[in-house]
Amino acid sequence: MQYDFDYIIIGSGFGGSVSALRLSEKGYKVLVIEKGKWFEAKDFAKTNWNISKWLWMPYLRFFGIMKMSIFKHIVIISGTGVGGGSLVYANTLPVPKSTFYKSGSWSELEDWETELKPFYQKALTMLGASRNPKLFDGDIALKQLAKEIGREDQFENPDVAVYFGREGIKVKDPYFDGKGPDRAGCNFCGGCMTGCRHNAKNTLDKNYLYLAQNNGATILAENEVYDVLPIDNRDGLTGYKIFVKSSTQLFKSKKEFTSKGVIFSGGVLGTVKLLLKLKKKSLPKLSEKLGDDIRTNNETLISVSSLDKTKNLSKGVAIGSLLHTDDNSHLEIVRYSEGSGFWKLLHLPLSNGKNTLARLQNMIQQVLKFPLSYFKIYFVNSWSKSTTVLLFMQSIDSTLKFKNNFLGGISSSVSTGKKPSAYIPESIALTDKYSKIINGKATSFVLESIAGIPSTAHVLGGAVMGKDFSQGVINKNNEVFGYQNMYVIDGSMISANPGVNPSLSITAIAERAMDQIPVKN
Repeated sequence: MQYDFDYIIIGSGFGGSVSALRLSEKGYKVLVIEKGKWFEAKDFAKTNWNISKWLWMPYLRFFGIMKMSIFKHIVIISGTGVGGGSLVYANTLPVPKSTFYKSGSWSELEDWETELKPFYQKALTMLGASRNPKLFDGDIALKQLAKEIGREDQFENPDVAVYFGREGIKVKDPYFDGKGPDRAGCNFCGGCMTGCRHNAKNTLDKNYLYLAQNNGATILAENEVYDVLPIDNRDGLTGYKIFVKSSTQLFKSKKEFTSKGVIFSGGVLGTVKLLLKLKKKSLPKLSEKLGDDIRTNNETLISVSSLDKTKNLSKGVAIGSLLHTDDNSHLEIVRYSEGSGFWKLLHLPLSNGKNTLARLQNMIQQVLKFPLSYFKIYFVNSWSKSTTVLLFMQSIDSTLKFKNNFLGGISSSVSTGKKPSAYIPESIALTDKYSKIINGKATSFVLESIAGIPSTAHVLGGAVMGKDFSQGVINKNNEVFGYQNMYVIDGSMISANPGVNPSLSITAIAERAMDQIPVKN
């Protein structure tokens, strides 16, 4: 049979981009389908006040790079656009500790720490990882916190996917022997998460996707897949029909393609949602484990706004320092560029309490106790210049389950362990100490302060690895149980809690999965 493509990849994030390059290098004809838009440097929002260029809310005709999804148990921040989460993530590329490889549904399938070691190195090279060379006010305060709690040796400048050449100076491709695009040195403006306008951030459209296109891969932006149907109506041995519609047009134009193989790489919110829908009719053989083992890195996001006007907390790369606060936890400093103060509209004073009423009472007490401080935070000081976000993560495990709801979307429930919490005692204690160091007050996202629902930028799982159909959705080589030439390669394949920013791990596991596929005959 003649197919339109050898492989169709649904999503252009870390898993999809790796797949596109490696398959095209092996001689396969590849199509990447991306829901979001193509972005050049000039297309990114200068600040996050330009919400139509920053947020993805198509029902309001906003087609930006960041999406917020609200569930009963979690608020999820994710990326859209050609390059997926790399457009909006904070560039940080840590390697997880040993516990990651020895827990979860994948733990007995391989000696993962040894197996993935060369692929982590390959991923670091491809993503242009460099040690952050400069610390600024927010980082220096974290270093002081490290000293105060007796863990100064656990403070580090992380590896980040940023080109640190001469600030603002354009150079020929420094990574791929001239085969990649021109780049320019980072100016430490802090604008990584609204989209790098200075050509310094190593987003996927500047490495994996760029090289894949040079090899003949096709990228179809502003389109989303709504059905995947085996041509033989059985296990896909004879290929698939992929049904696509516009994601940005008011009147949805539709297309249909055929492919020998299909790779789901839309992230947890894209892949799991689509597969749960397809399991009802088109792909009924999918495992009952689909949607289970959703993890959030057990994290909190708390903002601290300084009242010291001499400090500029917006300066630096998005995450320029981190501190391992104990064997299971670490704390990172996150920043936005000066002028990006939109978040203050969605932040309320940090408030503890077992229920909404208790949190509201505590919040009111805080405002009445420090009225001038909160007035300055919300109405006088530049929010992004005076504010840093403390990202606290733990490798301690708990899981959620996603399932279809009657509205056609997905809803969450607790699967194992305790439900995610916005109030982790260790996080609160560290926030108090950091606040004193920078003379600041803490605030958090409105749903955390009122409803106690935590936020995460690192949702993982839902299509995890297992030794068989009863224990996972995919096998150790990312092949979907029940179907031929079908793979899941994105954050939904992550089968344990890494406890750190997961982009590097997704990239490394994707590299390994592609290494298993032979060169086209």
